[in-house]
Amino acid sequence: MEILFAALHVIAAVFIVGPMAILPMTAMRAARARNGAQVQALARATSTFTLLSLVVLASGFILIEVADPQNNVTLSTGWIVGSIVLYVIAVAINLFITVPSMKRVADAVTESTGAEGIIMAARPAGYSVIAGASGLASLLLVAVVVLMVWKP
Repeated sequence: MEILFAALHVIAAVFIVGPMAILPMTAMRAARARNGAQVQALARATSTFTLLSLVVLASGFILIEVADPQNNVTLSTGWIVGSIVLYVIAVAINLFITVPSMKRVADAVTESTGAEGIIMAARPAGYSVIAGASGLASLLLVAVVVLMVWKP
């Protein structure tokens, strides 16, 4: 049973958390291309994948419960607590900073597209917030992976 839940946990992490980290980078490319509709769609997708990532958290909790007692892994194990804290911070950054910034950039790009005589900046306002917040969230998720593999 432990192997099944470990496999589900890793598969969910790859196919759900991966897009959660990568989609904002795609949105930055769309913002530079002044494609507001695509940025908006990527904001929705990022929000969806971020919320779906709770499946990874849930499968991790189940994995702890079915783990072999000889592994000595509980919810109070240091690397698990650290992983949960880092994950929660990454989710909060995505939901409360990255996605709203993506929506603001999408609105700004959509409004400015088609306006004649306006010289567009290479990067729309709010672009750096998306870059910084999504980069920080991605680094936190990398730290979670390191803790999961290293198990200090």
